[in-house]
Amino acid sequence: MTEIQLIEECRAGNLTHFGELVRLTTPVAYAVAFRMTGDDDEAKDIVQDTMVTIWQKIKKIRSSEAFRTWMYRIVVNKCYDCLRLRKKNPEYKANEPEWNRLSQIIPGNYSAPLENEETAEILNIMTNSLSATQKVVFILSEIEEKTHDEISEITGFSKTSIKANLYHARKSILEMAEKYL
Repeated sequence: MTEIQLIEECRAGNLTHFGELVRLTTPVAYAVAFRMTGDDDEAKDIVQDTMVTIWQKIKKIRSSEAFRTWMYRIVVNKCYDCLRLRKKNPEYKANEPEWNRLSQIIPGNYSAPLENEETAEILNIMTNSLSATQKVVFILSEIEEKTHDEISEITGFSKTSIKANLYHARKSILEMAEKYL
């Protein structure tokens, strides 16, 4: 059964195939959540919360084709919530060695493979210094390879805002990269 067929079955109220849908979509949700938070446990919690939200609201999505965008939006919003909580708890520190190791094994087609541990560490340091908005736009555009239209639909940001945030994110990362070189 294809993903669209699974979604249609679930939208129609037949949730017996929901487990298969979770199996298919979890790697995508995890990759985004992990890149946004840099923490394996938080990413897993976000994915779990996302799947619960999807379970509760799948009948309300517009169409099967809109499912992925809707799922991305849920993940991104839950990441924002997590990052806001993190700001309130200044003692939190991401586990960088774990981030580096895990970023190497994020599965398959859904993530851009990182070449080595050093690249993963540099990417983590650079994206963690961005604002939450710049970080989500940068990750969705440069790592998840989403178009501006897709990012707009996922985040609710205007294309102008996306372009501006992506510009500033790239500029910040370029400045940091120049320091490493």
